[in-house]
Formats: sequence, structure tokens, C-alpha cells
Amino acid sequence: MKQAVAQAAVAYIKPKLGKDSIVGVGTGSTANFFIDALAEIKTFFDGAVASSEATAERLKKHGITVYDLNSVNDMEVYVDGADEFDSQLNLIKGGGGALTREKIVAAVAKEFVCIVDSSKRVEVMGEFPLPVEVIPMARSYVARELAKLDGMPVWRKDFITDNGNLILDVQDMEITDAKALETQINGIIGVVTNGLFANRGADVVLMGTPDGVETITL
Repeated sequence: MKQAVAQAAVAYIKPKLGKDSIVGVGTGSTANFFIDALAEIKTFFDGAVASSEATAERLKKHGITVYDLNSVNDMEVYVDGADEFDSQLNLIKGGGGALTREKIVAAVAKEFVCIVDSSKRVEVMGEFPLPVEVIPMARSYVARELAKLDGMPVWRKDFITDNGNLILDVQDMEITDAKALETQINGIIGVVTNGLFANRGADVVLMGTPDGVETITL
């Protein structure tokens, strides 16, 4: 299903691309399938912006030019997976630890295309632990503040983000107002960002199912 949805994503974005177009590319197993499929049409666009070092390396191996986001003024589309999504196309992302760069790239893109398999669809988000990237010296303080929100923060030990920070995975949350919670957590001093993509959620979800790829929009 991941391979099918990756191919569907390439078919979806191809008509939108021109010779000068930049494609934002996410991180994770589904995004890796997308990168492999994207290589088949690399002559149709200029290059890509990667949301992680691992993604940048995979793009380069396929001969796709990787640009620093600071040198890009305009990005047609951003394609990435998700750990969970709901009926409002709110997402939880960051299982791979690249949430901050993913959120930055998503903010720049005109369109955010989320590629998932059907197991990621939920009625209420929060079963998948919500990743929160934190400045190292603030880890304990942020964990105490997150606990006040009725979550159980767990330090992702032996993991450092590409930005040199730590991840707290908040377990046992029932997320009913994703936009408000995203803003609230981001307001905690020491938090870089959290894995809720709600204030800038997906514009379209391409969901792989046993019966084919389903296109979901609001």
C-alpha cells in the first residue's frame, strides 16, 4: 500500500510541476517510497527541499538536486507521511524525529499532500504518542508542563534530532482540539515545536487501502 500511494502521489503532483518547481519531501518509510517514485520524473522539476538529512541523502542518490530552504522562495508542493490523521486532516507527525523541519517545509509549501496507509486513520488522535522537540536544558521542565496537560511524556533516549535537540513522546492523550493543543504546547518555554500538524494540516490525504488509493479532502 505504501508503494501504491507513493506512485499515486507522483501522479497527483506531476501536472502541477514545471521546470523551475521545487518539491518538498518528508521523512520516513512512506516518504522513502515516494522519493524512489519521484526519481522517475526528476526531469519534470528543478529540485527538492528535504525535511531531514536522511531524506537529503536519498534524494541525492537518485540524482535529484537538493536545495537549502533558505535559498527557496516558492515551493509548489510538500509530500510526506503521517503517524495519525483524523477526519479534519489534522496530523500527528514526528515518529522519525524530523517534525520541526517537516513543519517548516510544510509552512512554505503551497500544497501539503499527505501519503499514508489506512492504518493511520483514526477517529480521535492521540493513541500514537505525540512527539515534542525540546531544547536539552528544558527537558525536565517541559516534561512537567506536558504532564499538566494529562499526558505522560517519555524521553526518547539515545535520540538526537538533526537540530541537536531531544524528543519527548507524550503518551495517553486524547486529542479533541488539535489546533488549540498545538498552540498551547508550542507556547511552553523550551519547546521547539510539537508533532501536531493542525494549524497547517494536510490539504489532501492520499490513503492506500487494500482496494486502491483513496483521495481525501475537506
